[in-house]
Amino acid sequence: MYARRRRNYLLMMGGCVALFVSAWAVVRLWSMPVAIGMCGVAMVIPPIAAMVANLRGPEDRWWDDPSGDPKSDEWWDELDGKKR
Repeated sequence: MYARRRRNYLLMMGGCVALFVSAWAVVRLWSMPVAIGMCGVAMVIPPIAAMVANLRGPEDRWWDDPSGDPKSDEWWDELDGKKR
């Protein structure tokens, strides 16, 4: 799961860098408004990439780690339908 999230983050950030570089290295020679638009799109990608990287799926059950309190752990296992 972590590898998939990391890969998605790197792909999104790579696309962001590619948009910035291509906008100011190539596209601005033909159309300045398009280059500015590409930078605007690239500006929105990093916060979305951060949200994607921190998104937890249903298989990420970090809250299921034992708390150290046997009675509490037993109670949560009973609610989840698990047995230790």
